Amino acid sequence: MIRRLREGEMDELIALWLASTIHAHPFIAESYWRESESIVRNVYIPQSLTWVDEQHGKIVGFASVIDSRFLGALFVDETFYGQGIGRALIEHAKASFPALSLEVYQKNQRAVHFYHRRGFRIEESAWQAETRHPTWIMSWQADRKP
Repeated sequence: MIRRLREGEMDELIALWLASTIHAHPFIAESYWRESESIVRNVYIPQSLTWVDEQHGKIVGFASVIDSRFLGALFVDETFYGQGIGRALIEHAKASFPALSLEVYQKNQRAVHFYHRRGFRIEESAWQAETRHPTWIMSWQADRKP
């Protein structure tokens, strides 16, 4: 069931984010993600429109959109990979906005291919100075042909 994040669910969401981001980015030191927890908890999530996928009373995935245009987060509990949760969350976000962009690490090929299959296209490359890794800026528009 996809629904908005509720008050009191931040700890569960952050635990999912931390485990998922560490798993998805083995090329970045785990300490970087642990040090980023506070800004995700206190800045990014509160500034975002966040939907969660709940299965049997547990949050198993979430998507966050910042400023009605930037997909700042899409994470799924790794034990639920391949069950359509990420696809459902991204389609929900796409149904809510006419255009979205995102930034994804180039080394995270699984995510790059996932976004490409969902209609996102690489627009440019960028460099993350904090992690010292290149990223892709990808975008999707409702009215753009695949």
